[in-house]
Amino acid sequence: MKELIEYIARSLVDDPNQVDVSQNRGGNKTRLELRVSKEDMGRVIGKGGRVANSMRVLLRVAAAREGKQATLDVVEPR
Repeated sequence: MKELIEYIARSLVDDPNQVDVSQNRGGNKTRLELRVSKEDMGRVIGKGGRVANSMRVLLRVAAAREGKQATLDVVEPR
């Protein structure tokens, strides 16, 4: 699941080296945090959050196929 989000994010941004996905597992649930450069935040979130929501849908489908639950948070860069 982590690889899926990394692949999608790196395909969207101008600086793929700045893409960082961290994964926290707790039983049957997985929480992914996506960090990108400040300049690429708009590309990852999209208009009205459409791109980020689409990534979340794909993640949920991939997790459901494995019998798990997953969430995605896009973390604002510092």
